[in-house]
Amino acid sequence: MAITKEREGLIDAPGGRIWYRVAGDGPGVPLLVLHGGPGAGHDYLEPLQVLGDERPVVFYDQLGCGKSDIPSDTSLFTPEHFAREVQVVRDVLRLDRIHLLGQSWGGWLLLEYMAAKPDGIVSLTLASTSADIQSFLDAVPGLLAQLPQDAQDTITRCEADGTTTSPEYIAATFAFYQKFLCRMPVWPESMLRTGVNIQNTPVYHHMWGPSEFTLTGTLEGWDRRNVLDEIDVPTLITVGRYDEIVPSISEAMHKRIKGSELVIFEDSAHSAHTEEAEKYAAVLRDFMRRAEAKT
Repeated sequence: MAITKEREGLIDAPGGRIWYRVAGDGPGVPLLVLHGGPGAGHDYLEPLQVLGDERPVVFYDQLGCGKSDIPSDTSLFTPEHFAREVQVVRDVLRLDRIHLLGQSWGGWLLLEYMAAKPDGIVSLTLASTSADIQSFLDAVPGLLAQLPQDAQDTITRCEADGTTTSPEYIAATFAFYQKFLCRMPVWPESMLRTGVNIQNTPVYHHMWGPSEFTLTGTLEGWDRRNVLDEIDVPTLITVGRYDEIVPSISEAMHKRIKGSELVIFEDSAHSAHTEEAEKYAAVLRDFMRRAEAKT
């Protein structure tokens, strides 16, 4: 469904200007979307704008990527800074009551933000994410073992040699992405734009590393599992059956968050909102409607 009303602009925030776009003007409580990466930008989450017929869907590019300013000061690239940025976006756009969705790194950011116990949260959606870094890293060897042997050998050699920007390393990592990031034979243009964002931002390399499965950055040791027990609003957890964030991680969060719902998308990897777009939108619509009815 085409969204007939959109608006976009820039927000002055600590460290630089933040680009945002609001899709739709439905009467429901707005949905604020936190993108992954870190540094991926909002682009790959654009399929969620179909929800704009029911409610405003608010996208923004976090500082350091996409259409937002890219500062040279890498000390700004911390979970704490990005959590404060969420509140700035809410304050400027007057998002007093919101549904909040965080995908991948965006889910980590969501939990970082929730640690401060913000007001006005109607529901949470934790999409293809975890509550700590180590649980993901523990699953990585099993994922890599499913790749063709030549891809495994290339990844091991290039990481040992420090040649992670070489064409052969990039080609080998794409074997991982096609299996565990997005299983569509042809990736949509919005996801390709996200790939460009990550290549052109210092955030991903500073906070994470050279690839999805290799952590060399400042996020090492991040852990917000303590927040899960404190969540007291309706919470939806979504994950793909072939997700790089393996379903058992989502199941562990589901057990910790009282009253949470877990939906596994059987034909998806890390991008269920794109790989099974119609089903994902329907699940999210139903969940947010029920959450609003409770309040």
